[in-house]
Amino acid sequence: MSARLNGKVAIVTGAAQGIGKAIASRLASEGAAVCAVDLHLDSLSATLAGIEDAGGKGIARACNVTNSDDVAQLFADVCEALGSPDILVNNAGIGTAPNDGFDLYQQRQAERNAQLARGEAPTVFADHIPDMQDDGWLSVVNVNLNGTFYCCREAVRCMIRQGSRGSIINISSTSAVSGEGGVHYCASKAAVLGLTRSLAMEVAPRSIRVNAICPGPTNTPIMANISDEWKQAMVAAIPLGRIGEPMEIANTALFLASDESSSFTGQTLMANLGTYLS
Repeated sequence: MSARLNGKVAIVTGAAQGIGKAIASRLASEGAAVCAVDLHLDSLSATLAGIEDAGGKGIARACNVTNSDDVAQLFADVCEALGSPDILVNNAGIGTAPNDGFDLYQQRQAERNAQLARGEAPTVFADHIPDMQDDGWLSVVNVNLNGTFYCCREAVRCMIRQGSRGSIINISSTSAVSGEGGVHYCASKAAVLGLTRSLAMEVAPRSIRVNAICPGPTNTPIMANISDEWKQAMVAAIPLGRIGEPMEIANTALFLASDESSSFTGQTLMANLGTYLS
Protein backbone atom coordinates (compact mmCIF):
# COMPACT_ATOMS: atom_id res chain seq x y z
CA MET A 1 0.00 0.00 0.00
CA SER A 2 1.22 3.48 -0.81
CA ALA A 3 1.49 5.75 2.22
CA ARG A 4 0.74 9.24 0.93
CA LEU A 5 -1.99 9.59 3.57
CA ASN A 6 -0.60 7.23 6.18
CA GLY A 7 -1.72 8.25 9.66
CA LYS A 8 -4.30 10.72 8.35
CA VAL A 9 -7.99 10.77 9.29
CA ALA A 10 -10.47 11.69 6.56
CA ILE A 11 -14.20 12.41 6.53
CA VAL A 12 -16.08 12.05 3.25
CA THR A 13 -19.72 13.12 3.06
CA GLY A 14 -22.17 11.79 0.51
CA ALA A 15 -20.09 8.63 0.44
CA ALA A 16 -22.77 6.03 -0.29
CA GLN A 17 -22.45 6.23 -4.06
CA GLY A 18 -20.86 7.91 -7.04
CA ILE A 19 -18.05 10.39 -6.47
CA GLY A 20 -18.15 10.18 -2.67
CA LYS A 21 -17.87 6.40 -2.68
CA ALA A 22 -14.91 6.57 -5.05
CA ILE A 23 -13.16 9.24 -2.97
CA ALA A 24 -13.60 7.25 0.25
CA SER A 25 -11.99 4.13 -1.20
CA ARG A 26 -9.22 6.11 -2.94
CA LEU A 27 -8.17 7.94 0.22
CA ALA A 28 -8.28 4.67 2.15
CA SER A 29 -6.08 3.01 -0.46
CA GLU A 30 -3.43 5.62 0.32
CA GLY A 31 -3.44 4.91 4.04
CA ALA A 32 -6.08 7.25 5.47
CA ALA A 33 -8.55 6.09 8.10
CA VAL A 34 -11.83 7.13 6.50
CA CYS A 35 -15.21 7.95 7.98
CA ALA A 36 -17.78 7.46 5.22
CA VAL A 37 -20.85 9.61 5.81
CA ASP A 38 -24.30 9.59 4.29
CA LEU A 39 -27.91 10.22 5.27
CA HIS A 40 -28.68 6.55 5.96
CA LEU A 41 -26.23 4.18 7.62
CA ASP A 42 -27.38 1.08 5.72
CA SER A 43 -26.53 2.76 2.40
CA LEU A 44 -22.81 2.76 3.26
CA SER A 45 -22.20 -1.00 3.31
CA ALA A 46 -20.82 -1.08 -0.24
CA THR A 47 -18.56 1.88 0.50
CA LEU A 48 -17.12 0.15 3.57
CA ALA A 49 -16.56 -2.99 1.51
CA GLY A 50 -14.68 -0.90 -1.05
CA ILE A 51 -12.51 0.61 1.67
CA GLU A 52 -11.69 -2.84 3.01
CA ASP A 53 -10.95 -4.13 -0.51
CA ALA A 54 -8.52 -1.24 -0.88
CA GLY A 55 -6.76 -2.45 2.26
CA GLY A 56 -7.86 0.55 4.29
CA LYS A 57 -9.55 1.26 7.58
CA GLY A 58 -13.03 2.74 7.59
CA ILE A 59 -16.08 3.47 9.68
CA ALA A 60 -19.56 4.56 8.63
CA ARG A 61 -21.73 7.22 10.18
CA ALA A 62 -25.20 8.54 9.34
CA CYS A 63 -25.57 12.30 9.31
CA ASN A 64 -27.98 14.87 7.94
CA VAL A 65 -25.54 17.58 6.88
CA THR A 66 -28.33 20.17 6.82
CA ASN A 67 -28.63 19.84 10.60
CA SER A 68 -25.77 21.56 12.42
CA ASP A 69 -26.32 19.52 15.59
CA ASP A 70 -26.01 16.29 13.59
CA VAL A 71 -22.79 17.58 12.03
CA ALA A 72 -21.31 18.53 15.40
CA GLN A 73 -22.11 15.04 16.72
CA LEU A 74 -20.55 13.45 13.64
CA PHE A 75 -17.24 15.19 14.22
CA ALA A 76 -17.30 14.35 17.92
CA ASP A 77 -17.85 10.68 17.03
CA VAL A 78 -15.01 10.70 14.51
CA CYS A 79 -12.62 12.32 16.98
CA GLU A 80 -13.43 9.59 19.49
CA ALA A 81 -13.27 6.68 17.05
CA LEU A 82 -10.39 7.69 14.76
CA GLY A 83 -8.88 10.91 16.04
CA SER A 84 -9.10 14.50 14.90
CA PRO A 85 -9.75 14.80 11.15
CA ASP A 86 -6.92 15.92 8.88
CA ILE A 87 -8.98 15.78 5.68
CA LEU A 88 -12.57 16.72 4.97
CA VAL A 89 -14.24 16.14 1.62
CA ASN A 90 -17.59 17.90 1.33
CA ASN A 91 -19.20 15.83 -1.38
CA ALA A 92 -22.81 15.55 -0.14
CA GLY A 93 -25.04 17.26 -2.66
CA ILE A 94 -28.28 17.03 -4.59
CA GLY A 95 -29.35 18.40 -7.95
CA THR A 96 -33.12 18.39 -7.65
CA ALA A 97 -35.80 18.26 -4.98
CA PRO A 98 -39.59 17.97 -4.74
CA ASN A 99 -41.43 21.15 -5.71
CA ASP A 100 -38.45 22.64 -7.53
CA GLY A 101 -40.15 22.63 -10.95
CA PHE A 102 -37.25 20.78 -12.56
CA ASP A 103 -39.49 18.22 -14.24
CA LEU A 104 -41.45 20.98 -15.99
CA TYR A 105 -38.20 22.69 -16.94
CA GLN A 106 -36.89 19.58 -18.68
CA GLN A 107 -40.23 19.01 -20.40
CA ARG A 108 -40.29 22.54 -21.77
CA GLN A 109 -36.68 22.31 -22.82
CA ALA A 110 -37.42 19.15 -24.81
CA GLU A 111 -40.45 20.77 -26.47
CA ARG A 112 -38.45 23.84 -27.40
CA ASN A 113 -35.61 21.75 -28.84
CA ALA A 114 -38.13 19.76 -30.88
CA GLN A 115 -39.55 22.95 -32.35
CA LEU A 116 -36.08 24.17 -33.26
CA ALA A 117 -35.22 20.79 -34.81
CA ARG A 118 -38.30 21.09 -37.03
CA GLY A 119 -37.15 24.51 -38.17
CA GLU A 120 -40.01 26.25 -36.37
CA ALA A 121 -39.84 29.54 -34.53
CA PRO A 122 -40.02 28.33 -30.91
CA THR A 123 -43.12 29.21 -28.94
CA VAL A 124 -42.12 27.25 -25.83
CA PHE A 125 -39.66 28.73 -23.34
CA ALA A 126 -37.58 26.60 -20.98
CA ASP A 127 -38.60 28.49 -17.86
CA HIS A 128 -37.60 27.05 -14.50
CA ILE A 129 -37.78 29.67 -11.77
CA PRO A 130 -41.52 30.47 -12.11
CA ASP A 131 -42.38 26.94 -10.94
CA MET A 132 -39.78 26.67 -8.19
CA GLN A 133 -41.38 26.65 -4.76
CA ASP A 134 -39.61 27.86 -1.62
CA ASP A 135 -39.13 24.35 -0.25
CA GLY A 136 -37.70 23.12 -3.56
CA TRP A 137 -35.15 25.93 -3.58
CA LEU A 138 -34.24 25.52 0.09
CA SER A 139 -33.83 21.75 -0.10
CA VAL A 140 -31.03 22.01 -2.65
CA VAL A 141 -29.38 25.06 -1.07
CA ASN A 142 -29.49 23.49 2.40
CA VAL A 143 -27.62 20.36 1.31
CA ASN A 144 -25.17 21.89 -1.16
CA LEU A 145 -24.27 25.10 0.66
CA ASN A 146 -25.37 24.95 4.29
CA GLY A 147 -24.20 21.35 4.67
CA THR A 148 -20.80 22.30 3.30
CA PHE A 149 -20.58 25.25 5.67
CA TYR A 150 -21.56 23.24 8.75
CA CYS A 151 -18.96 20.57 7.98
CA CYS A 152 -16.25 23.15 7.22
CA ARG A 153 -16.94 24.88 10.52
CA GLU A 154 -16.63 21.68 12.57
CA ALA A 155 -13.52 20.59 10.68
CA VAL A 156 -11.82 23.92 11.34
CA ARG A 157 -12.78 23.76 15.02
CA CYS A 158 -11.22 20.29 15.28
CA MET A 159 -8.07 21.29 13.39
CA ILE A 160 -7.60 24.38 15.56
CA ARG A 161 -7.93 22.32 18.76
CA GLN A 162 -5.49 19.73 17.44
CA GLY A 163 -3.12 22.32 15.95
CA SER A 164 -2.97 20.24 12.79
CA ARG A 165 -2.27 21.08 9.18
CA GLY A 166 -5.45 20.09 7.38
CA SER A 167 -6.97 19.91 3.94
CA ILE A 168 -10.61 20.71 3.20
CA ILE A 169 -11.93 19.81 -0.24
CA ASN A 170 -15.30 21.10 -1.40
CA ILE A 171 -16.99 19.43 -4.36
CA SER A 172 -18.65 22.09 -6.48
CA SER A 173 -19.60 21.69 -10.15
CA THR A 174 -18.82 23.10 -13.58
CA SER A 175 -22.41 24.36 -13.42
CA ALA A 176 -21.19 26.91 -10.88
CA VAL A 177 -19.32 28.75 -13.60
CA SER A 178 -21.19 27.75 -16.77
CA GLY A 179 -24.71 28.43 -15.47
CA GLU A 180 -25.97 25.24 -17.11
CA GLY A 181 -28.45 23.42 -14.89
CA GLY A 182 -31.13 24.19 -12.37
CA VAL A 183 -30.93 27.69 -10.93
CA HIS A 184 -30.84 26.38 -7.35
CA TYR A 185 -28.07 23.93 -8.19
CA CYS A 186 -25.95 26.49 -10.05
CA ALA A 187 -26.43 29.10 -7.34
CA SER A 188 -25.56 26.76 -4.47
CA LYS A 189 -22.50 25.33 -6.20
CA ALA A 190 -21.27 28.83 -7.10
CA ALA A 191 -21.67 29.82 -3.46
CA VAL A 192 -19.48 26.87 -2.48
CA LEU A 193 -16.67 28.40 -4.55
CA GLY A 194 -17.05 31.70 -2.71
CA LEU A 195 -17.00 29.88 0.61
CA THR A 196 -13.88 28.01 -0.47
CA ARG A 197 -11.96 31.16 -1.36
CA SER A 198 -12.98 33.10 1.75
CA LEU A 199 -12.26 30.24 4.15
CA ALA A 200 -8.92 29.53 2.45
CA MET A 201 -7.80 33.10 3.11
CA GLU A 202 -8.99 32.92 6.72
CA VAL A 203 -7.32 29.69 7.78
CA ALA A 204 -4.13 29.81 5.68
CA PRO A 205 -2.11 31.24 8.62
CA ARG A 206 -3.01 28.04 10.51
CA SER A 207 -1.64 25.91 7.63
CA ILE A 208 -5.14 24.65 6.81
CA ARG A 209 -5.73 24.46 3.08
CA VAL A 210 -9.16 24.77 1.43
CA ASN A 211 -9.73 23.94 -2.24
CA ALA A 212 -12.58 23.01 -4.54
CA ILE A 213 -13.15 20.59 -7.38
CA CYS A 214 -15.59 21.31 -10.19
CA PRO A 215 -16.52 18.03 -11.89
CA GLY A 216 -18.14 18.17 -15.27
CA PRO A 217 -20.77 15.63 -16.34
CA THR A 218 -19.87 12.48 -14.42
CA ASN A 219 -21.22 8.94 -14.45
CA THR A 220 -23.10 9.12 -11.13
CA PRO A 221 -26.69 8.44 -9.99
CA ILE A 222 -27.44 12.18 -10.09
CA MET A 223 -27.30 11.90 -13.89
CA ALA A 224 -30.44 9.75 -13.71
CA ASN A 225 -32.45 12.92 -13.08
CA ILE A 226 -31.40 14.35 -16.44
CA SER A 227 -33.22 13.51 -19.65
CA ASP A 228 -31.53 11.34 -22.30
CA GLU A 229 -31.71 14.22 -24.74
CA TRP A 230 -29.86 16.48 -22.34
CA LYS A 231 -27.23 13.80 -21.66
CA GLN A 232 -26.61 13.34 -25.37
CA ALA A 233 -26.24 17.08 -25.81
CA MET A 234 -23.75 17.14 -22.91
CA VAL A 235 -21.57 14.42 -24.41
CA ALA A 236 -21.62 16.09 -27.82
CA ALA A 237 -20.29 19.29 -26.24
CA ILE A 238 -17.48 17.67 -24.22
CA PRO A 239 -14.09 18.13 -25.92
CA LEU A 240 -12.84 14.73 -24.73
CA GLY A 241 -16.02 13.13 -26.09
CA ARG A 242 -17.25 11.33 -22.97
CA ILE A 243 -18.54 11.90 -19.48
CA GLY A 244 -16.22 11.55 -16.52
CA GLU A 245 -15.88 8.65 -14.13
CA PRO A 246 -16.05 8.97 -10.32
CA MET A 247 -12.52 7.65 -9.84
CA GLU A 248 -11.16 10.52 -11.95
CA ILE A 249 -12.63 12.96 -9.43
CA ALA A 250 -11.33 10.77 -6.59
CA ASN A 251 -7.79 11.02 -7.98
CA THR A 252 -8.12 14.81 -8.01
CA ALA A 253 -9.31 14.75 -4.40
CA LEU A 254 -6.36 12.55 -3.45
CA PHE A 255 -3.98 15.12 -4.90
CA LEU A 256 -5.58 17.94 -2.90
CA ALA A 257 -5.62 15.82 0.27
CA SER A 258 -1.94 14.92 0.01
CA ASP A 259 1.21 16.96 0.56
CA GLU A 260 1.75 16.90 -3.19
CA SER A 261 -0.63 19.88 -3.35
CA SER A 262 1.03 21.75 -0.47
CA SER A 263 1.10 25.02 -2.47
CA PHE A 264 -2.61 24.86 -3.36
CA THR A 265 -5.19 26.77 -1.35
CA GLY A 266 -8.24 28.74 -2.42
CA GLN A 267 -8.02 27.05 -5.81
CA THR A 268 -10.64 25.40 -8.02
CA LEU A 269 -9.59 22.39 -10.08
CA MET A 270 -11.79 21.90 -13.15
CA ALA A 271 -11.93 18.12 -13.51
CA ASN A 272 -14.41 18.38 -16.36
CA LEU A 273 -12.88 16.90 -19.54
CA GLY A 274 -12.65 20.37 -21.09
CA THR A 275 -16.31 21.37 -20.73
CA TYR A 276 -15.21 24.65 -19.13
CA LEU A 277 -11.77 26.20 -19.50
CA SER A 278 -10.71 28.52 -16.69
